[in-house]
Amino acid sequence: MSKAFTKETDGDEADVEEADALPAGQKNYMTPTGLAALQAELRHLMSEERPKIVEVVSWAAGNGDRSENGDYIYGKKRLREIDRRVRYLTKRIEGAEVVDPAKQQHLKQVFFGATVCFVRTDDTEQTVTIVGVDEADLTQGKISWLSPIARALMKARVGDTVEVRTPAGREALEIVTVSYVV
Repeated sequence: MSKAFTKETDGDEADVEEADALPAGQKNYMTPTGLAALQAELRHLMSEERPKIVEVVSWAAGNGDRSENGDYIYGKKRLREIDRRVRYLTKRIEGAEVVDPAKQQHLKQVFFGATVCFVRTDDTEQTVTIVGVDEADLTQGKISWLSPIARALMKARVGDTVEVRTPAGREALEIVTVSYVV
C-alpha cells in the first residue's frame, strides 16, 4: 500500500491528551499555590522552552532533506508535546475556581483546602491536605478533593469517625485535627 494513504503516528497522537481527571460538570477547584504553579509552568513553556525548539526546528529545516533529519523530526514532535501541554494548562487555568484556605480559618468542618489528621483502624496516624486535582501529590500529603478519602472526610468534624471504601474493604478513620494551613 502506498504511504500516501496511511497515517503514521509516532504513538502520542493515539494516546489521550492528558487524562482529564475531572468528571463532567465538576468545578476545577484549586488553591492559590496550585494556580501559581500551573501559571509558572505555562509561562516557562511559552517563553523559554517553545522558542528554543522553534529555533532548532527552523535551523534543521534549512539543512535540506527533512525526512531523515533527526533534529527536525524530534523538534516537531517536541513542539506537538509542548503545544498539547499548553492547551491543557490554558484550559485548566481558565476553568480554575480558586479557593483560598487562608480565608477559611474559623471552619470546624473539613472542606476544600483543609489539612486533616486522622487515625486509621490499625492506629497509624496520617495527615493529608485536600487540594485540587492538578496539585495532588501523595508524597507531600496532598490528596485530590475527588479522592475516596477526601470525599469521606468532607463535612466531618474533629472526633467524628468516617468510613472509606478501600480495595481491602471498608476502613474507619477517626478525625483528630482539622486546620486550614496557609
